[in-house]
Amino acid sequence: MSKKLSGKRALVTAGAQGIGLAISHALLDAGCKVAVHYFSSADTANELKAEYGDRVEVFQADLTNPAQTQQMVEKAIASLGGLDVLVNNAGALIGRRLLDEVETNFWQTVIDVNVTSMLNVTKFAAPALRKADGASIINLASLAGRKGGHAGSLVYSTAKGAVLTMTRAISNELGPGGIRVNALAPGLILDTSFHNTHTTKESAAATIAAIPLGRAGNPNDVAHAAIFLAEQFDGFVTGATLDINGGVYSA
Repeated sequence: MSKKLSGKRALVTAGAQGIGLAISHALLDAGCKVAVHYFSSADTANELKAEYGDRVEVFQADLTNPAQTQQMVEKAIASLGGLDVLVNNAGALIGRRLLDEVETNFWQTVIDVNVTSMLNVTKFAAPALRKADGASIINLASLAGRKGGHAGSLVYSTAKGAVLTMTRAISNELGPGGIRVNALAPGLILDTSFHNTHTTKESAAATIAAIPLGRAGNPNDVAHAAIFLAEQFDGFVTGATLDINGGVYSA
């Protein structure tokens, strides 16, 4: 295993469930100190703390609230003694609604959970990342942001498309400070609350049938990609999106 991440300091939002939990484990196993943000997964966050001891600190916050976000980010950075890696993993479909069913409050909620939260965290983390000797931001987007998603995911797909664009914009802005900013766009990743809640077995089977590698992904598939992007502190990859979908889509 590469030792590039040994002793590095990382913050993972929504880092105590699904893909975020897999990324938290991977960063810890690579030698990082990790601040794990959670919204409602207190038990799992505390289990991580019990497993890894003083290399983990856990923080609760509603990331759509700027004041809570700033407080969480500042406490996380203080506990770590700085910041080298930021993983913006927080996000959710919320629910499936077709165009005629979308109303303003639903639209705003989905945008806030997936886009505004990422903006808030990145804004407050940027000063510490600028002080690092090379830093990496990894934003979790989705294949839905590439293709438009399945029926009822109009707003979620729009939000994840915005994440892809924001990744490119922030990479331009923060690049002169030695900060690389990239996105991951997972496809069908099973064994997560997202697909357990919003994807039927029939829909998953139909999607898998069209995947060239012949299987769905799992959270570790995404975590491995996150580690690759995190450890390239002297790398030349920024403003890019890494697609993790088994070959069902490429750009």
